[in-house]
Amino acid sequence: MADSDVKAMTANLDGVEFEETAFTTPVPLNEAKVAIVTSASLHHPEDEDFSPMDTGYRVLKSQPRDYVMGHWSPNFDATGFALDINTVFPIDRLDELAAQGTIGSVADEHLAYAGNQFDLSAIRMDSGPAGAKFLKEQDVDIVILTPV
Repeated sequence: MADSDVKAMTANLDGVEFEETAFTTPVPLNEAKVAIVTSASLHHPEDEDFSPMDTGYRVLKSQPRDYVMGHWSPNFDATGFALDINTVFPIDRLDELAAQGTIGSVADEHLAYAGNQFDLSAIRMDSGPAGAKFLKEQDVDIVILTPV
């Protein structure tokens, strides 16, 4: 079935009206603090590496930028990361956006998860919400997700 068929079939359906919404009005982008959440298994050299089935996260400081790639999938080519960390962790691009005034600021701390997981329930129910709480406590307004 084509996208146009689906649109035609649903064009006259009434939208759902909610008495209350769970959303808030976001801060303007040029005032927002932005963090990165990556699934590239990055960590600092002194931090514990990700192990198989590790559903936790590592906190990545903006400085120093000594990140180690812990992604171990045979289907992943780490050459891009070796040449430029911004391919999986666009920290320099965020710094540029902050300098231009496009975003308010770059968070001092970001998060990394191990993306090559088979059972995501622990991330969905435990470390995902814990990571979101951590970033909220850092006054982060926006998160850029970089799936690897």
